[in-house]
Amino acid sequence: MELAAGKWDDGIQRGAAASFALHAIAILLLLLLLPKAEPPLTLPDDGLSVEIVPQAVESLKMPEPVKAPLPDEAKPEAAKPEAEPAAPVANNPPAAAMPSAAPMPKPAEFVEARQLFSDKVLADPRSRRAREALRGLASSERNLQLCDLEALEQVRRAQPAMAPDTLAPYAMAAEKVSGNSVEVKGGAFRSKRKWYNIQFKCELDAGSGKVVSFAFLVGGAIPQDEWQERNLVADDGAADQ
Repeated sequence: MELAAGKWDDGIQRGAAASFALHAIAILLLLLLLPKAEPPLTLPDDGLSVEIVPQAVESLKMPEPVKAPLPDEAKPEAAKPEAEPAAPVANNPPAAAMPSAAPMPKPAEFVEARQLFSDKVLADPRSRRAREALRGLASSERNLQLCDLEALEQVRRAQPAMAPDTLAPYAMAAEKVSGNSVEVKGGAFRSKRKWYNIQFKCELDAGSGKVVSFAFLVGGAIPQDEWQERNLVADDGAADQ
């Protein structure tokens, strides 16, 4: 039983490595067949400024003073009793207003792409082989590859300091492809021999198969001690060994 379990684990590891290698090769072939990217254009920052206004604390009302009861009117038969002195009323100062809460930091927001680039890149005559390779893929894999290409182009143009060359859409979590929608919550892209987190949402037109909307969020660098577990390599040579 232990031997069978070992073979099963080994098979799973080889399958995961083979799946990553196939996706990486497909993306690399697609990128090699594409023309050189145009000079990077910096996209404007689409982040929305959100201001959190704390609610005003209602002022506390002063307690009304307690009135002393009036003495009964004097009766002719008996002497009028002296009225007892009213108990002093404490004049308590109003409670101090609660300090306003500090505004919460604004969460990171997805950047909505104002311009799409995958269709323009593939329309170049030099991308003929890349277009033919995409036609040979199943619809779900083709949609994923197109959205991966769009993600690389968006990052390259939005952040000129980076040079993304490979994208692993399932590095940290499985991607979700549903019809003409692609959602990647745990992707990773490589730039200058380092890996970075990325999330994106991609919509494609059902008729033309082109990307029609795209939003992405670039995260921080992935620690190098996590690369091996995620089948991430610094360069393509290490993947071929």
